[in-house]
Amino acid sequence: MATLYKTATSEFKDVDDVREASEQQHKIKNRVLLVASRGVTYRHRHLLNDLEALLPHTKKEAKIEAKQDMDLLNELAEIQGCNNVFYFEARKHQDLFLWMSRAPSGPSVKFHVQNIHTMDELKMTGNCLKGGRPILSFDANFDSEPHLQLLKEMLTQTFGVPKGARKSKPFFDHVFTFSVVDGRIWFRNFQIVEKDAATGGSLQKNEKPTMVEIGPRFVLCPIRIFEGSFGGPTLYENPRYVSPNSVRAAVKAQKSAKYANRVADTQDRDLRAEANPMPTDPLKDVFE
Repeated sequence: MATLYKTATSEFKDVDDVREASEQQHKIKNRVLLVASRGVTYRHRHLLNDLEALLPHTKKEAKIEAKQDMDLLNELAEIQGCNNVFYFEARKHQDLFLWMSRAPSGPSVKFHVQNIHTMDELKMTGNCLKGGRPILSFDANFDSEPHLQLLKEMLTQTFGVPKGARKSKPFFDHVFTFSVVDGRIWFRNFQIVEKDAATGGSLQKNEKPTMVEIGPRFVLCPIRIFEGSFGGPTLYENPRYVSPNSVRAAVKAQKSAKYANRVADTQDRDLRAEANPMPTDPLKDVFE
């Protein structure tokens, strides 16, 4: 307080103005730590590269072991000066799970990432300036339930690029859309086109900008929301979630059931053949 008063008196400013300017200068900015576990596939790695290119306020860290303690992520976030963490956990070289956490106090949420399509794979015609800030668009369903409201706030803090972030440009030329369908969050990225597609000139006053998809595409299925960072009491658990292991086990059981039915039919046919033998032909040896 003495320092603020000294600064105000020396520059003939109000103490409240100096305090407000000091708080604005030292305001905490959102930075995201991007980490992946060992065992990610090429598709998962390309998705990480796409997110790193779209979010200029991210800091990428080297891969870590999947079986390591999750508290290490909070320590890495503190070292890198990040207050949000994106941790992509790969299992069995085919399943990808996303941990999104507000470090170091929480909350955190675990997603199952499905239907992944990267920008190189889609080859969409849309394009945006690298480092541009996105406009976040949320479906109206996010305001219907408390856990969706919490997810909306976490997605806003994570995907929203703050003003003045490193490597960011002061332009809004693309839109991140988050839609809730079938209890899952669908992510899309669109370019804002303010030119006429036919002529390439500027739009008229009565014409509206168009949207062209850029990519990537993926779907987030929420599994569980925790109170702390990467753990703690459970705030919400998705009752409709089915693990990929259970899905694969059901598919194998269905295939095994088909095989068991085929074997049973073969045994029944053999039993019927033994119970009903063919009568002997009395004329089969006539021409021998």
